[in-house]
Amino acid sequence: MPVPSDAGVRVVRGACPHDCPDTCALRVTVQDGRVIRVQGDPDHPPTHGALCTKVSRYHERTHHPERVLHPLKRSGPKGSGRFERIGWDEALDTVASRLRAIAARAPEAVLPYSYAGTMGLVQGEAMALRVFHKLGASLLDRTICSSAGSEALVATYGGKVGMHLEHFAESRLIVIWGSNSITSNLHFWTFAQQAKRQGAKLWCIDPRRTETAEKCHRHLALLPGTDGALALALMHELITRGWLDEDYIERHVEGFDALRERALQWPPERAAAECGLQADDIRELAREYGTTQPAAIRLNYGMQRVAGGGNAVRLVALLPCLTGAWRHRAGGLLLSSSGWFKGVRDDAALYRPDLLAGPRPRTINMVTIGDDLLRETSDAFGPKIEALVVYDSNPVAVAPDSARVARGFAREDLFTVVLEHFMTDTADHADIVLPATTQLEHLDVHVAYGHTYALLNEPAIAPLGEARPNAQIFRDLAQRLGYSEPCFADSDEQLARAALPGVDFDALRRNGWVKLTLPDAPFAAGGFQTGSGKAQAATPALGVADYVPPAEGRHAPLAARYPLAMISPPARNFLNSSFVNVRSLRDSEREPLLEMHPDDAAARGIADGALVEVFNDRGRYHCRARVGERARPGVVNGLGVWWRKFGVRGTNVNQLTSQRLTDFGRGPTFYDCRVEVRPA
Repeated sequence: MPVPSDAGVRVVRGACPHDCPDTCALRVTVQDGRVIRVQGDPDHPPTHGALCTKVSRYHERTHHPERVLHPLKRSGPKGSGRFERIGWDEALDTVASRLRAIAARAPEAVLPYSYAGTMGLVQGEAMALRVFHKLGASLLDRTICSSAGSEALVATYGGKVGMHLEHFAESRLIVIWGSNSITSNLHFWTFAQQAKRQGAKLWCIDPRRTETAEKCHRHLALLPGTDGALALALMHELITRGWLDEDYIERHVEGFDALRERALQWPPERAAAECGLQADDIRELAREYGTTQPAAIRLNYGMQRVAGGGNAVRLVALLPCLTGAWRHRAGGLLLSSSGWFKGVRDDAALYRPDLLAGPRPRTINMVTIGDDLLRETSDAFGPKIEALVVYDSNPVAVAPDSARVARGFAREDLFTVVLEHFMTDTADHADIVLPATTQLEHLDVHVAYGHTYALLNEPAIAPLGEARPNAQIFRDLAQRLGYSEPCFADSDEQLARAALPGVDFDALRRNGWVKLTLPDAPFAAGGFQTGSGKAQAATPALGVADYVPPAEGRHAPLAARYPLAMISPPARNFLNSSFVNVRSLRDSEREPLLEMHPDDAAARGIADGALVEVFNDRGRYHCRARVGERARPGVVNGLGVWWRKFGVRGTNVNQLTSQRLTDFGRGPTFYDCRVEVRPA
């Protein structure tokens, strides 16, 4: 519903669709059918009128001169980017015919590939999963971002739940762990700044000296993948210094005796040697955390993208349980709030898994797509992947070990369909490209993983060119596949209402957002979402939480050949691979960069601004060196995720990352990566 506005100009309520915990409420200004401004909603408490640089330029993305606005058919070799325009009927008939023929032989030879190009419940997976369930296609394990940390939260708290975002403003101590909040969680940072102005102490734990680390009181630049060792050392100090809340532990924590035994094996000196820190700094953080109330931890997903990422999150999530920080509404931890929405969502009604007939199809992990596209039919794997339908993702750029990913997408016998806004690296490898609408052109509903508000996105303008919403494209495809069940005719509004039956949709439409009704201090008296209502330090399936060292750490055999650890955090003006093609944002980043500490650069004869080759056994990547204090000694930071076509020599940082999975959760290990660097 449009917000009242001056004559001739409409302001429409919206929501940011991107993979970010902030899930901002938008006000979109439209004049003469064109979006002229995108602003944050000043009335939405988490957004409070502010937007990041990326989304404030969202109208540039929607009205970009290189938008794909018509269906396309490949007319050159895969990867060449050569296409010709076709009509929707030809495009959909071609896709339906090919999928029908493949599914008649082996339905599992068809694979959908999607993630969080939009976080919307309607345009994300609603109609798409209905189609793929009916087809009997392979299932996709959507693990590329957060699955290790998510499963760790579920194992510890029983759900993906945590503090309320706004209450960080009242905390007396905030530990920002594995998060460059200024870049990736701006609205949390505004509440942290409120707390800082009122006297709170801010600590940042991150291998990189980020913009956030620079503005905190203290920064611990630990080695990648050693967060679990640091958490155990903090527990060691809490135990030996008497800073535990014994009553809270007795009432609300299970398995603490086994955890105590683990922690006592990790004095600060041992953890300091493992983490590349000073023991006294660990002691200081433990003292401040153990003696300050309310104390809060803002944990983010970067630290779980290593071999031991799941266990590391378990250990950090237990810290507020040991000090009783959960007794206070401004104490505890936030990694994800998405579990709070379980009470208002109905995923079964939305995604219709009941449409699956016969045996459950196999599951393909999206992290290992590079290997899986190159596999032949076998008893262990099942049928070779013959068709791939990609939407809401750009795997050729974002999936690890991208040389193998590109090889798989280059297969001439692989039929690939891509729903897109732009000709990405992945779209360049498609047989058929279908033009999708952006967030400003369609209806959607959103939940969040950084706050507890549901949001509605109204279409601000009509679809440009011949673009269609994802849900409409899959409705059209279902019709051509002959699917007659009524659910394939559900409108976007019907899908939106089905997605959130526990939310007053009319109120959502009036206000643009609705806050969940939840207690201020959800675990003040326990009541975790586990079977016993207690936080779990140990489980039958996972055992006691423990430190799992990085697979490519300093002590790994390959460290002699590749002495530098590499992490690949996002460039400030990009969000995963989104916005890379918006020239104003790309110009701000200028070119792909590798941050190096001066000592590491000098030892290799590398000057600031020099072209360098970064390499390991998986590949080689060329970029510019930025020598300075952002990187700690022994670690380089390859800022991503650039499209490969914009890279110096047609690659990006994922040429170097591994398809290895985390200790549990089947997640990626992007930040568990050893390399060497030399002048190009």
